[in-house]
Amino acid sequence: MIGLTMKHLRYFEALSRHGHFGRAAEACGISQPALSVQIKELEELLGAPLIERGARQIRLSGLGEALAERARGILRSVDELGDLARASRGSLTGRLRIGVIPTIAPYLLPRLIKELGARNPDLDIRLRETVTQTLLRDLNEGRMDMAIVALPVSEPALHEEPLCEEEFMLVRAREDAGKPVPNADGLREMRLLLLEEGHCFRDQALSFCSPATLAPRDLMEGSSLSTLVQMVGAGIGVTLIPEMAVETETRSAEVAVVRLPAPRPKRTVGMVWRKSNPLAPQLTEIAEMIRRKVL
Repeated sequence: MIGLTMKHLRYFEALSRHGHFGRAAEACGISQPALSVQIKELEELLGAPLIERGARQIRLSGLGEALAERARGILRSVDELGDLARASRGSLTGRLRIGVIPTIAPYLLPRLIKELGARNPDLDIRLRETVTQTLLRDLNEGRMDMAIVALPVSEPALHEEPLCEEEFMLVRAREDAGKPVPNADGLREMRLLLLEEGHCFRDQALSFCSPATLAPRDLMEGSSLSTLVQMVGAGIGVTLIPEMAVETETRSAEVAVVRLPAPRPKRTVGMVWRKSNPLAPQLTEIAEMIRRKVL
């Protein structure tokens, strides 16, 4: 179509994703009036409205819904053309968008970024820390190149590359250090502190504790592992944290850390990326580098 540009598609895709002109404009790095002009131009080119404008947010029309899906596919394909050119050069240069879940990011990212920067000085690393489902959506829609999450994710379009396995450690008040270590049944009798819903680590911890017999009052939630550990130090309950988090999170807390009896709960940490990503060979090298140099 004459006059239709990639700019139109990128701005409209951002608007469809955020559902709000202000947030979409911020994500695109332009002013809200400039975004409105581009969307209006696109509607005029197509000869039909794409959105229903409300007081607080917008709603896509039927045509808007169909165009948003097509636009995401087109933009993903265009981005992969750039990745194809980068892959042909062998070494990694340019932008690399990395997503990491919150129960991994603070403990892995500092070493990972340092090692990646040393090996690839021309690499522009963009980071995002959020929950698994958001990262998987961004990967599938082409807004992320790779993510580090707990496996499996069981997404047909994504390749999974295991990096390591790690155990869950029991954190309890320091005065309880000499007490017997509880098993899963014993944990069900304690006040268990967990991350908020949406975190996969919460689901993994609950799976180990067989929560069917846990009353709602026995569960308390926190927004981060750091918050949970500090709550334990204050004598509020016990929690489970991944082994890689122990050194960082318990350094200034009045807590004791112990391994649970077998069979011990654990998770597999891994990298995921789209199977269609031309950078797959370079991402495989990054995975191997993480296994050898970072973990």
